[in-house]
Amino acid sequence: VESGSDVTPELCERYGIVRVPMHVTIGDETVEDGSIDPLEIYSRCNEFGVMPKTSGCAPADFAHVYDRIHAEQPDATILHLAYSEVTTCSHQSSKIAAKGRDYVFSMDTRFVSVGQSLVVVETAKYIEAHPDATVDEIFAFANSVMDRVLLGFVPTDLAFLKAGGRLSNVAFLGAHLLKIKPCIEVTDGKFVATKKFRGSMLKCARAFIDHMVAKGEIDYSHIGLAYSVGLSQELRDDMEVYAHDLGFKDVTWTQVAVSSRAIAARRPLARCLRLRRKVWRLSISIATAAGGLR
Repeated sequence: VESGSDVTPELCERYGIVRVPMHVTIGDETVEDGSIDPLEIYSRCNEFGVMPKTSGCAPADFAHVYDRIHAEQPDATILHLAYSEVTTCSHQSSKIAAKGRDYVFSMDTRFVSVGQSLVVVETAKYIEAHPDATVDEIFAFANSVMDRVLLGFVPTDLAFLKAGGRLSNVAFLGAHLLKIKPCIEVTDGKFVATKKFRGSMLKCARAFIDHMVAKGEIDYSHIGLAYSVGLSQELRDDMEVYAHDLGFKDVTWTQVAVSSRAIAARRPLARCLRLRRKVWRLSISIATAAGGLR
């Protein structure tokens, strides 16, 4: 998977998942995603008034990882569950790298970040439980998960959307004065504004969870919460209490590692995953940037 999947190191180790780094460009310098502290990125954005640029994995990135895995496990089949291909070149890069490597297969998850992570981890669990499953059977299962996932987010601060050219000065001023926070959901891999919340971030975060929970049956035995650098402890504590009040029994937190890509504009604050039409665990990610958005 790409580094932007936000699969934790612990889950990677547990299920044998390998991350391929995406890239971040700040000024004239390009570094691997995750190799620079998010606070430094935020600081540069605020100081210079510029946005970092991000790019997906190149064919050479995948080729390097595929060859390393093949050298270590020559009989292994490699499956790539890709970051939404409408948002990055990574899936195409993977297919280019797979040419001449008949042990590599890839598919588009149509999700990013923790949405992609959910698909990947559930598929890894399926493979562990069904070691003799064929590639077609595994991809069919992954598709069944993808069809039941809903992913969305809400920005804490619209300043970075404005800086990235996604919000006009008038719209920014109006939204700021009225304390409007848009809800952006991921549909077929694309980011679509679906709803607006008004008020404090605390109020909006609760409304966002209510909005997502109302969409279908949820398994209340567990909720996973994720955050990035800059999210206040007060908000985290409140969301945990609120999740328990809604009936969730087990509440866990995960720090989202890749903040730079979100600043560059595709994924600000809170994101929520759930399975449509069937009961499933709800996983909410609430993340913000220091002085900006996640």
